[in-house]
Amino acid sequence: MAAVWVSILIFLITIVVLLTDWVHRTIVVWVGAAAMVAAGLLLGFYSQRQALGAIDFNTLALLLGMMILMAMLARTGVFEYLAIHAAQRSGGSPWRLLVLLGTLTTLVSMFLNNMTVIILIGPVTLLVAEKLRINAVPLLMAEAVLSNIGGTATLIGDPPNMLIGSAAGFTFNQFLLILLPVVVVAYYPTLLALRYTFGPPIDVTSDLQTAFQSLTPADSIKDPSALRKLLWVLALVLALFVLQDLVPLQAGYVAFAGAALALVLIRPDPEVILKEVEWNALLFFACLFIVVGGMEAAGVMKATAELLMNFTRSHLLLSAVLLIWVAAILSAVVDNIPFVIAMIPIIKTLEAEGLPIEPLWWALALGAGFGGNGTPIGASANILAISLSERAGKPITFRMWLRTGFVVTVVSCAVGTVVFLVIFGLIKN
Repeated sequence: MAAVWVSILIFLITIVVLLTDWVHRTIVVWVGAAAMVAAGLLLGFYSQRQALGAIDFNTLALLLGMMILMAMLARTGVFEYLAIHAAQRSGGSPWRLLVLLGTLTTLVSMFLNNMTVIILIGPVTLLVAEKLRINAVPLLMAEAVLSNIGGTATLIGDPPNMLIGSAAGFTFNQFLLILLPVVVVAYYPTLLALRYTFGPPIDVTSDLQTAFQSLTPADSIKDPSALRKLLWVLALVLALFVLQDLVPLQAGYVAFAGAALALVLIRPDPEVILKEVEWNALLFFACLFIVVGGMEAAGVMKATAELLMNFTRSHLLLSAVLLIWVAAILSAVVDNIPFVIAMIPIIKTLEAEGLPIEPLWWALALGAGFGGNGTPIGASANILAISLSERAGKPITFRMWLRTGFVVTVVSCAVGTVVFLVIFGLIKN
């Protein structure tokens, strides 16, 4: 019993300190992992070997491989090219510009970490807004929101999906089959919610439109040869993801091998590319796996699953719907990654008892993905968008984000819940 309470206490302290932003989140979970292993060794419930076994190396390899691929792709200037090209097609309409940049962000977020998408497209957005003399805040907020929506659609679009896919053994195609339709349907109501909360935009004058058209998208491409090679490699990686049912390769190995092939073809300076890798994020994942693994070893997850078992067995539909909304609410308050990592062993325990828990996996992914839009701290992309708005001299306030994010989260989760129920055939005529 002491092991249970000690492991819960270490986990809760770790989460609370994460919420304060008092210390960098990687340091927080690193200390939490060290404390969990130390407590486990003293109380005899968690060994060093168990701690290493708790780390999901498939997820880490998937993240690392895609980070390296995208770091090389970003250096070619292709994302700046796409953003400027989309902006020129707006015809001077801020709303059309928002839709085009938002759509680009949504599509790219299906294959690239949300924060990285904002890092690539955000500065270009500031440039476009400055040229057109329009407010960049709605554009930045829309891009952050839609990056979270788009990232929910695929296995590689959002870290929680990578975690769930690895734990549940879902393939790239399964994510496309289940979550892509949800995202497609939820996308349009999300845009309408954004327009409602932002209000009517002011059109750009004709002289500013003419000045903006002078920008040449092709000038953004810095290395056409490298871009062609990387696009071929990316196509191969995505093809292997799609053929995962036929090719017995884990997603982590596919991404890792794809990065290796790209490194051979491009031969960049490894130090430069490795500096672009988000090592903080990888260490954060590894340490958080160890923290949650300690609770699992202490029996916390099993006890929680046993409490939920009878209710879930009798009300699978209701359990899935509740999980969507609980995941959304908690993901808005706490980063969705700790919540998903904590939920995975609970759902796996329910699965071990023979319950048909597949809807719960998808409900967890849906709620965690859409819920990140609720507050400025719900997703890393939100925090970065706020940082960029401060650079533009028009900072996004907590109240400003909440006014938009709350509406977007409720609308997207409501629409997502209905589509989710239709996909699983749970709505009875």
